This record gives sequence, C-alpha cells and structure tokens, in this order.
Amino acid sequence: MNGTTLQTFAAECAEGLPRTKLEHPFGPDWEVFKVGGKVFMLMTEVPGRPVVILKADPGEAHALREQYSQITPGYHMNKKHWITLEGGAGVDQRLVRELVTDSYLLVVAHLPKAERPVDPHTYGTSTRAAR
Repeated sequence: MNGTTLQTFAAECAEGLPRTKLEHPFGPDWEVFKVGGKVFMLMTEVPGRPVVILKADPGEAHALREQYSQITPGYHMNKKHWITLEGGAGVDQRLVRELVTDSYLLVVAHLPKAERPVDPHTYGTSTRAAR
C-alpha cells in the first residue's frame, strides 16, 4: 500500500469509529482525529512522505517497530506511546485497520466511563479475535 492509499484508508477506518471527529488545529497540512476531545490519529506529510501517526501500547509499539520497517517512533509525539506508519510492502488494510482501531480504543479506555462511545474491552472483539 502506498502512502496516499494508506492515508485514505486510515481516514476511512477512523471515520467509521463511533463519535470520531476530524479537526485541523495545526493547519490544513495536519488531519487530527479525536474521540472525546482526545487525539488518537494524526496524518500529515514528513518530508514529502504521507504518514499516519497513531497511539500504541508501549510494548506493542516496540514489537511493531521491530517487525515492520514502515513503523517508526511517533513523529513529534512521545516516542514510547506513539508510532508513525508509512506506506510500503507489508502494510495492508488489515494492519492499518487494526492499528487505527487499537489507537482509538487506547484513548477511549482513558475517557470517563460516561463519555465512552464504546466499551474498549469488548468493541470489535468478534473481528479482532482472528489476530
């Protein structure tokens, strides 16, 4: 999947999640996806390369960076809790959907229970169990 396709598909995945909002607080070159007022995904270009920046569990982020050359520490974000995804070989729709959903659920899990649009422990379990 190339970088442009990656961003288009990641945006479609994010927009399909409950109560997601797209904002441009850093200008038109940054797309910022939020749930409950909290950021879970950013998209921009890093020296001409389209990237998607996502929240990730620190242990999983480390494993992902070792497994995929297209996954690096989060650009302009906390390197422990965020990853940057670029297009390339091995980046497919399943991986992108999983990373976007995981990022969303990490943020939802830290919202007050009354503000959670979904239960982060059960949302999507039927489709995610096939990992």
